[in-house]
Amino acid sequence: MRLLVILDPLTSLNPKKDTSLAIMREAASRGHALFVAEQGDLVLRGNQVSAYCKTFAFQSATYLTGEPTSTSLQDFDAVLMRKDPPFDMEYIYSTYLLELAEQQGAKVFNRPSSIRDFNEKLSIAQFAEFAPPFVVTRHMSLMREFLADHGDIVVKPLDGMGGSGVFRLKHDDPNIGVILETITQLEQRTVMAQRYLPEIKDGDKRILMINGEAVPYALARIPKAGETRGNLAAGGTGRAQLLSQRDREIAQALGSTLRERGLFLVGLDVIGDYLTEINVTSPTCMVEIAVQSECKPAVLFVDALEKSA
Repeated sequence: MRLLVILDPLTSLNPKKDTSLAIMREAASRGHALFVAEQGDLVLRGNQVSAYCKTFAFQSATYLTGEPTSTSLQDFDAVLMRKDPPFDMEYIYSTYLLELAEQQGAKVFNRPSSIRDFNEKLSIAQFAEFAPPFVVTRHMSLMREFLADHGDIVVKPLDGMGGSGVFRLKHDDPNIGVILETITQLEQRTVMAQRYLPEIKDGDKRILMINGEAVPYALARIPKAGETRGNLAAGGTGRAQLLSQRDREIAQALGSTLRERGLFLVGLDVIGDYLTEINVTSPTCMVEIAVQSECKPAVLFVDALEKSA
């Protein structure tokens, strides 16, 4: 296969834990040709979508890249969109271009229209039977009502990643007003509040879904002392563990919908028995699971990609 991966600058990736590099290394071990590009390398000329791509090859502990060459996206067997959030207007423009490329014959994973339409926070509303109580609003009065009902909540922006901008609020917190003013930008930004789940102490589980099937192991991201966020980017510690019966129930319920929507690689976030987020942009944690268990998610991913591309 000729495989193009659209990602963040290579220099920003941690080779010891980056999921995109793990996928690329597995693909390279099978003899697939690798190419890389960044979001800004996408170009539309007339009706043709192309990208300034570089060849990519691993070399011991480092890598080599070639000179950028303009290439039509349908000339690749698969295009992986692995650019991290923030999910801003530039990201949306990229999904438009990739959707046009798809119409021209390119095979893009995940499907661009589904990346755009499947907000990672709001999408749990499609599976509300698995979600904790939540409210989405910009009105601080409604957030206060929700806090009064539940006594302990988490508030977060709809476009964040890695736990950024997430606050825990209790009914007696003296900073309720300023936190709500800050996160809603004085009621100019819509946010989500969820009931706080004390099971976070046992980890915020990342369940990887590959073409609608769950990877057998999840990574439970356990908050560091004094922290309520389990995200690895926020200092959490990852622990690989077999899926629980409830984890498998959630994964099975979502699998067919994700597959039908062209969401090939997805990260479900589960705390205790509740689905809290559905990550579709650039799900991670493959390396941590592979290091701590006999499960090799990158192998499973490339196996599935070879069948689908």
